[in-house]
Amino acid sequence: MPISFSDPAERSETEPRARELSRIAGLLRIALTLTLGLLAIWLIGDVLAVIFASALVAIVLHGLARMLRRHVSVIPYQGAVALVTVVILVALFGLGWYSGPAISDQFIRLKQALITQSGELRTHLSGSTLGQMVLDHLPSSLGGNAASTASLGSLGSGLAGSVTGLLSSVFGILGTLLVVLIAGLYFALSPAVYIDGMLRLVPTQHRPAARELMLTAGSTLWAWTAGQALDMLVVGMLSGIGLSLIGIPLALALGVEAGLCNFIPYIGAILGAVPAVLLGLSLGTHEALFVGILYCVIQFFEGNVLAPLIQRRAVHMPPALAILSQTVFGSILGAPGLILASPITAALLAMGDKATAPLEDENQTRRAVGEVTEQEEKQQK
Repeated sequence: MPISFSDPAERSETEPRARELSRIAGLLRIALTLTLGLLAIWLIGDVLAVIFASALVAIVLHGLARMLRRHVSVIPYQGAVALVTVVILVALFGLGWYSGPAISDQFIRLKQALITQSGELRTHLSGSTLGQMVLDHLPSSLGGNAASTASLGSLGSGLAGSVTGLLSSVFGILGTLLVVLIAGLYFALSPAVYIDGMLRLVPTQHRPAARELMLTAGSTLWAWTAGQALDMLVVGMLSGIGLSLIGIPLALALGVEAGLCNFIPYIGAILGAVPAVLLGLSLGTHEALFVGILYCVIQFFEGNVLAPLIQRRAVHMPPALAILSQTVFGSILGAPGLILASPITAALLAMGDKATAPLEDENQTRRAVGEVTEQEEKQQK
């Protein structure tokens, strides 16, 4: 057997070069993966939004089924999912049967009242120089005079729509919702099948970590959804009761709308308050002022009392990151991205927190930027 001898000096020069090439290859793989991911989001963003929404529905059904099995352990898992689905459908059907006509009638009247009020507001703004300036800079989609320009979001939506036009042209909104619900039900009935299928795309040595990350994202989304549902319920009830006490018409529809809009943190609060303030203006300045104060009080209670209580068991998301995520995903995916931005960000934050090591001294940065001093930290302890 031939024996080869290598120069130690040559070996010492080769090893660092090999490590450097390996590091460069790793960075190139990461860059390629990110590029392909962004390209996929750009081209088939609508499809990815439907998949994520279906996964969110599956997580809700899975969480409710597990809660049911804790109390009634004799029920098999698939039976628990089916029972939870039937109960939800019966509850929604009953709500639509008994309260649907009243709610739909109030929403129709609300739409007509908002159209009338927006026309009166436009006429009032046209009578002043400042109001005319506002109308000239307001987009036509919002009732202004400025022409709408093509943006990154509209271009992305058009490109995605050309690739995934089936969802918008054939199924429409109701068809897409049906696809989301059916796919979510199938995901919930056999979650391990789909998780294992995704794990087969991951290299063998990384599969345990990938499984842990996916399970962490699932539990985080369940906690976020449960907390957000409670938050929406409380905000909707407080809004409806408060508006009825003030004497604002269509309080039921406005309360439902405020609760649904609260699914979108921060921006949803503004979207839910605008119709109520416009209707308040139709009654008088004092009523509009009272409506504005009511929504400010509700949002103060939600942000400083209700949300901290919910976030103890759910997910804490920094406000700036939540708003930026809504801007980014809204520009890429349009309205679905704006709605799903918060749960997507919550899942990414949980996965990033699981995949990275914690800081050794978490208060060091706070002391450096002046948020807290060492004396205050000792007093807190």
